[in-house]
Amino acid sequence: MKNIILFGAPGAGKGTQARKIVEAYSLIHFSTGDILRSAIEKKSKLGVEAQKFMKKGELVPDNLVIGLIEDKICANKNAKGFIFDGFPRTVEQAIVLDKLLERIEKPISKMIRILVEEEELIKRLKNRAIEQDRPDDKKTEIIENRIKVYLEKTLPVAAYYKNQNKLTEIKGEGTINDIFERISKIL
Repeated sequence: MKNIILFGAPGAGKGTQARKIVEAYSLIHFSTGDILRSAIEKKSKLGVEAQKFMKKGELVPDNLVIGLIEDKICANKNAKGFIFDGFPRTVEQAIVLDKLLERIEKPISKMIRILVEEEELIKRLKNRAIEQDRPDDKKTEIIENRIKVYLEKTLPVAAYYKNQNKLTEIKGEGTINDIFERISKIL
């Protein structure tokens, strides 16, 4: 069982690499961004609430996200493993995730942090806004706020897993296949 966290700033390539890992290793993919966008599209109670935060580039509160994650883990108990993309975003979420995975005896194996320069992140997110019609990626001030929130609230999660000797960092620039090759060497 491999439970992997793909970690990095918005635009680092977590979703792209997660899809390649799922294909190569048959893991179940958890993308909180996809889960939340789906809830917004369906206009569910959670989606309406989450959208208020996402429109401002802020993190969706833990209680909203954790419930979704727990439901998906419980629905996939026989999986070979999970790849978490965009979760956990706070140390509190990491602690809750670890406790949840300990209960089912499937702890996090590794956190892979994808490192990308801020200028490149902004460029990638603006391109993604056009290619994927992602309104949360269109405005520079929202992108900059998302990066700021990442640095202030999410980056401490890397230290949390580093303290458990589970953190590995890789360069996130180059071709998609170059980055995937770096990740595959870790896995």
